[in-house]
Amino acid sequence: MSGTPWVDLNCDVGESFGAYTMGADAAIMPFISSANIACGFHAGDPRVMERTVRLAVQHGVAVGAHPGFLDWIGFGRRVLGATPEEIESDVLYQIGALDVFARVVGTRLVHVKPHGALYDLAVTNPEIADAVARAVARFDSNLALVGLAGSAMMDAARAAGLRAAREGFCDRAYQADGALMSRRSLGALIDDPQRAAQQALEIVLDQCVTTPSGDKIPLVVDTLCVRSDTATAPAIVRAVRQAFEQNGVAVTALGK
Repeated sequence: MSGTPWVDLNCDVGESFGAYTMGADAAIMPFISSANIACGFHAGDPRVMERTVRLAVQHGVAVGAHPGFLDWIGFGRRVLGATPEEIESDVLYQIGALDVFARVVGTRLVHVKPHGALYDLAVTNPEIADAVARAVARFDSNLALVGLAGSAMMDAARAAGLRAAREGFCDRAYQADGALMSRRSLGALIDDPQRAAQQALEIVLDQCVTTPSGDKIPLVVDTLCVRSDTATAPAIVRAVRQAFEQNGVAVTALGK
């Protein structure tokens, strides 16, 4: 694939629970290359986990663990007072839980991407980032750790001997310092499929992203995320894939 621009396209899936359905996994899966599957803490349950792994395998999508805080009510988006040691054990536990379902269908885990508040903490807090990276490395040092490009998580991944998969977002707005805008801020979430596709192309082809204020900041990524918890997620992944196809960008899973 020498000379051809490429990127992995990931999405957080498997976030239903019991009788409650979250996201449009079946509509999204054909258009992504990597699936971050909830591991039963912030969302998901054993049946959902197995079903989602099988769906990913059916579409040739790489399987990754999406561990978070044990917080069903807050959907893993609330910061819990867990110590680094507790976080390390919890992440290790969740990776192992998903790995069972991957093995029984004849596939393997390729990556780990923290969820929600755990992700946000690991972006800026080296102690938390190190705890997450240690858990991943203890389980399988061949796994990639997915985290915000330029963050403490990427430093922790490299220090632990892991592949550091630098992540960007098709449908989140950026601040001038390269951090993601808070979800609570006006304009932080991009729900328009064409705007998301335009941002995805800019990141991959120009290696930069334009902030809401018009500043262009450098951004080099290995993988791009599309949020699954929006009504327009299926339309966004279709628009992004179409834009990539029209502009010669190959979509390739991290494990490949």
